[in-house]
Amino acid sequence: MHMSEHQFVTHDGVELFYRAWLPQEPVTRAVLLLHRGHEHSARWAETVAALAAPGTAFFAPDQRGHGRSPGARGFAPNIAALIKDIDTFARHVWQTHRITPHDTAIVASSVGAVLASAWVHDFAPQVRAMVLAAPAFDVNLYVPLAVPALRFKEKLLPGGTVTSYVKARMLTHDAEQVRAYDADPLIFKQISIALLLDLHDAGRRLVDDAAAIRTPTLILAAGRDYVVKLNAQRRFFARLGSTHKQFEVLPGTFHAMFHEQNRAAICTRVRGFLDEAFARPVPGDDDLLHADRGGFTRTEYDLLRAPGALKWRLQRAVLKTFGRLSRGVTLGWQTGFDSGHTLDYVYQNKAHGFPLLGTMIDRNYLNAIGWRGIRVRRQNLDTLLRRVMLERHAAGERVHILDIAAGPGRYVIEALHGLPQVGATALLRDYRQDNLDAAAALANALGVANVAMQCADAFDRASLAAISPQPTVAIASGIYELFPDNTAVRQSLAGIADALAPAGHLIYTCQPWHPQVEMIARVLTNREGQPWVMRRRSQAELDALVRAAGFEKVDQLTDNFGIFSVSVARKAT
Repeated sequence: MHMSEHQFVTHDGVELFYRAWLPQEPVTRAVLLLHRGHEHSARWAETVAALAAPGTAFFAPDQRGHGRSPGARGFAPNIAALIKDIDTFARHVWQTHRITPHDTAIVASSVGAVLASAWVHDFAPQVRAMVLAAPAFDVNLYVPLAVPALRFKEKLLPGGTVTSYVKARMLTHDAEQVRAYDADPLIFKQISIALLLDLHDAGRRLVDDAAAIRTPTLILAAGRDYVVKLNAQRRFFARLGSTHKQFEVLPGTFHAMFHEQNRAAICTRVRGFLDEAFARPVPGDDDLLHADRGGFTRTEYDLLRAPGALKWRLQRAVLKTFGRLSRGVTLGWQTGFDSGHTLDYVYQNKAHGFPLLGTMIDRNYLNAIGWRGIRVRRQNLDTLLRRVMLERHAAGERVHILDIAAGPGRYVIEALHGLPQVGATALLRDYRQDNLDAAAALANALGVANVAMQCADAFDRASLAAISPQPTVAIASGIYELFPDNTAVRQSLAGIADALAPAGHLIYTCQPWHPQVEMIARVLTNREGQPWVMRRRSQAELDALVRAAGFEKVDQLTDNFGIFSVSVARKAT
């Protein structure tokens, strides 16, 4: 195989380094290789030689802050940036070599295995298989209370690093590999505290919600691993949603198994699993399209509708009394905690209350992780909406925006106001007239005249299909998360597809995970005054619904907590 060195521009403009090993034959399959923390892509060379197969190409990036990629060693803006780097890299490989996700597999080690799992969970790429070697879902920090101590230190003095205690002799029994590790100038020991905490939180989230991952997966666990904990790997495997999954503990093996003495046998095991995965037919979407009838999120939804423990009734009582000193909590009780008015208040992120105690309660309320994620979702929606507007304008295409459930319409109106050169127009639809009145007031305040309002049902296919003129950009934000039934969502998406011009864009949001989903169901009420019980949709489920309506996803942004995503899809021409 021929190895070559390349760069690609990732999502935030940073140019990252990667290596490619290409076969003599035309490329028909791709394997993405994701390295351990502290390491780099060159260390995959021997593994590539062992896994080589006709028509199979291998691609290994240096994570930012690693190897020959730029950035301070061990640093990244957050773990979401690293996960998005993988998504951008994969799309670069698919486009450059004309390979589909179905022709792609992942082999990842340690921290790289966590990033691979997070990418598959959060972005739901339709890759054929995934091999996770000693995944670092729970790093063995040894020091008691290390995580809370690091959180306190990072809050008090942000930007710090920790140095790894791991010696090369703890990674492999191979003396030559120990010497090579110690002599490698591109291997470093430090990692930022913020990134280490992100890794810890992501590992817990992935173990808790592994049922959302449907990709055929092989997990190889090191029998003598001093770096990560085996129990977390077992729990992840037990909950994994794939119908083709295997777990194997390699007795006596240290953490860096692709550099261990028995690595030839390990590579043979990996190659056999990949060959089996590629030999199976590409799975369909039928089970995802009907996940509202049965599946792990339907089970969770049914359990949340049952009576809860006393602690939730007490928390509800406190929020109904003392909580009303907070303006945000009061607004939630009045209009629903899922209402457009509540979201508009959360977006503004300014604490109000009476007296000082009320303001403190309001600040704590606005700092809840769900509302923090909502604000990031709003930023990501604004980023993708403006990107689509500018791209269509640069291509000489008309920009007419349809928002099917606009609420007060803040993000659309502000985008129109901020990009006057695009000359975009918009139609804001909502089922509540008071939301549209608020949108009209905001448009008037900003001097935006090229926007119309219409009271309408976001799930009425015929009404959507009849919209004229044809929109070129449609938005479904924060709406599908509120309804458990896929039939209604499919009707809505079909209506959008009917309405959109050829090659039109759809921007849609998803809530694949939420750490407070039980508290919300037990304590808060929705816009109809009923308990706010949500059925989560995995990203894979919602993407399948979007594909069924005739769209292909082209981009996605996700918050650092893994709660909310914003995706862009394009209508087939």
